[in-house]
This record gives sequence, structure tokens and C-alpha cells, in this order.
Amino acid sequence: MKIIIAGAGDVGFHLAKLLSYESQDIYIIDKNTEKLNYVSSKLDVITIKGDATSIKLLKEYKVNEADILLAVTESPEVNFTIAVLGKKLGAKKTIARISNPEFLKNDMVNFVELGIDSIISPEELAANEIKMLVHQSAFNDSIEFENGSLNILGGLLSNTSPLIGLSVQESKNKFNDIEFIIIAIKSADNHQTIIPRGHTVFKVNDQVYFSTNATSFNKLHKLIGKEQHHIKDVMILGGSRVGEKSARNLCHENLNVKLIESKKERAFELAEKYPSILVVHGDGRNVDLLEEENISQMDVFIAVTGNSETNIMSSLVAKSKGVKKTIAMVENMDYINISKTIGIDTLINKKLLAVSSIFKHIRKGNVLALANLHNIDAEVLEFEVNENSIIVNKQIKDLSITSKAVFGGAIRNGKPLMTFGDFQLQPNDKIIVFCLPEAISEVEKLFS
Repeated sequence: MKIIIAGAGDVGFHLAKLLSYESQDIYIIDKNTEKLNYVSSKLDVITIKGDATSIKLLKEYKVNEADILLAVTESPEVNFTIAVLGKKLGAKKTIARISNPEFLKNDMVNFVELGIDSIISPEELAANEIKMLVHQSAFNDSIEFENGSLNILGGLLSNTSPLIGLSVQESKNKFNDIEFIIIAIKSADNHQTIIPRGHTVFKVNDQVYFSTNATSFNKLHKLIGKEQHHIKDVMILGGSRVGEKSARNLCHENLNVKLIESKKERAFELAEKYPSILVVHGDGRNVDLLEEENISQMDVFIAVTGNSETNIMSSLVAKSKGVKKTIAMVENMDYINISKTIGIDTLINKKLLAVSSIFKHIRKGNVLALANLHNIDAEVLEFEVNENSIIVNKQIKDLSITSKAVFGGAIRNGKPLMTFGDFQLQPNDKIIVFCLPEAISEVEKLFS
């Protein structure tokens, strides 16, 4: 598969990194020599210095032979142009990173006819992610499949968790009234992500990922040793696009939302646009201001300013004031894996969310959905089993699946099912698979 990536920034680099685990023919275009040098020093891809809006350049590198053209520069306008030109020049599929919300919810314009097969908005994805995380107060990671009938939940095991000291098999036997599969554990000792086996033993502060159905959803809280708190009052720091969209989403959930914005003009604009949101003009880095706005009474604190360090520090202040759940947005991808070590419940990165959304278009097999977990470098994929697949009518225990992947549940005729060893796969089943990056290509072959 030939893939051309326009933009060697964080999104482009991370896409190329994930694709480099597989035998893909990858080209990455950018004007910035420093970015390209960094990419070439880390990854085995072809780097091209130039303007991806140049018809001459696109022709030179045979965009007409590209299976996918990904336009993911920092400029939405440039991405739009690249995708349209690439399609006209023969690229089979084009995907553009766009920020303008009108592009996402406009039925008047058919972007496919213009030459853009898919549009990705990192800001919209981040706001939707925040909305989902707000409702999972006991967990720091959450992914829904099939409208919540099947869920992936991640959380830290507290010292009161009844799982501490038990093996995975012992936990299944002891809590047989709860339907769940342990799909991954990030060890508290060495921060290594493992696919657990029956003999794997749980320890305090392990980050554990469960797959469960809607029936057992609320029962999982006792397993990690935390209570699910009722969420009513939310404070958002930052009136950015993500802050605005998050506030809008949470207001629709009938939550009390207070938004703090440092720029006076922006604060008045948001207050006029959303009368149901209490907008406060002020500097959220000021602890006295946060206390005046009753931060200690908040159930959730969300920091989404344009400054990662401000978001992290203000979230730590919120945590010190007794806020039950804190969510901070960070631009630096290197920060993502440190949330549990510094005391913030969840760090999110809108670029990583964009990568997850884009990646499902690249995966082989019939991939219905794809998501990345926040605290580990791994993927959760939803495949549909086709009639010609090599796994049809076979039990999971009879499949030669890699030790770096695990089945995390299935949807059959709309009903969620747990995929234990004796589960037999049938055509049209929707299967959730968790896998480490190096196992992706092997897993895809099962569903091809």
C-alpha cells in the first residue's frame, strides 16, 4: 500500500510511526527541513522537502498510484487544497485534517464530490472524548462500542481494590457475577504494557483495562476500589475551540458548566453565544481566582488552554483542592504517558485522537472502528468477520493469535458477548481486538 502523508508535524510523524510497524510504502512531504530530518532519523520512510500543494511535486512522486493521501499539516486550508488536488490527480482515497466545524455538519456541500473522502477535526474529537470521560469518574480511560453496549474501561487499582494479590484467573472465579475480560495491564513497577495471562497477578497502582458489557458496567467500580461519583458541576479552563465544544456538549447533558477564559473579548463572545454557560473572565493560573469560583466544589475540572504546562499545573491545583476528576489537554505527545505519575486523572492529546480516527481508514480487513488508549501505545480495533475469513466457525482457543493481542468482546445481532476461549466466531460478528503496535499486521490477516 502506497501512502503519502502531507505534513511532518506531530500528526504526520505519529501516523508514519504506526505505519512503520508494517510493510507500507510511505512518503512524507513537508517544507521544514528540521522536521523531515527528525522523521528520517527515527523512521524508515521516504521524506520529501517541498510544497504538497504543488501539482508538479505530486505528479513527480506519482500521487496517482497512492492508495491513501493524508493531508495533516497545521493549516486546514492547505489540507483542503492538497486533498482536492490529490484526488483530481488520481489518489484513490484522500483524508484531510480540518478545524472548521461547519465542514463537519454541512449537508449543503458534498465534499466527496470535491475530492475529499473523509474529514477529521481534532478539536471535535477531543471534545467528544472529554464528554465521555466526564461520565466515567472512577476511570481514566473509556472507549464505547455499539453505543455503549460494549465498553473498554481503564483505571488505576487503588489499595482497596479486591483484585490486589489475585491472579487474572482467580479474579474471574471470584467475581463470576461480573462479565469482564482483562485486556491489558500497565505495570506499576516498570510501566510496561502486557497482555495478561491467567497467572498474571494484580498489584497496587497497576493501570488495568477491562472489556465489559452494559449490564456489568457499573459493577466494575468495586474491582478497582473506587466509587462512581455523581457528576453535576464542571469547571473548564480555556475558551479554545475544544473548551467551547466541551462546554456545549456538557450543557446538553444538563450539567452546570463554568468556563474561565483569560481573553476578555473571547469571554464575552462565549457568554453571548451560550447563555446557559457561566463564563468568567480571568486568568485560570491564579489560584485565588479558582478558589473564588469555588473550585473545591467542582466534580470535574477540565483544562484546555493552548498551553500544556498551564493545563497540567492548574489540574494539579484542582486535584489538591479535592476535585474528584481532572482532565488536561496537552500538545506534547511525550506527556501522554505521565498522567498517573503526576496525579492527573487523564491527559488527552487531540492530535493522537486524530491519528486514531484516520488510522481506521488505513487498516486492512473490515475495520469498523479504531481507538488509542491514553496511557499506553496500543490500539483497540473493531473488525467485522466476513464469510471468507479464516477464523469463521472457529473457537478462539483454536486460533493461533499472537501473545501480543487479545479478543475483548463481540457484538452479534446487536447483543454484546464476552469472547472467552470457547467462543466461536461467526460471519457478521463484530469483534473487539486489543493489540500492541507490532502485532497489528498479524491480527489484520485473521480478518482479511
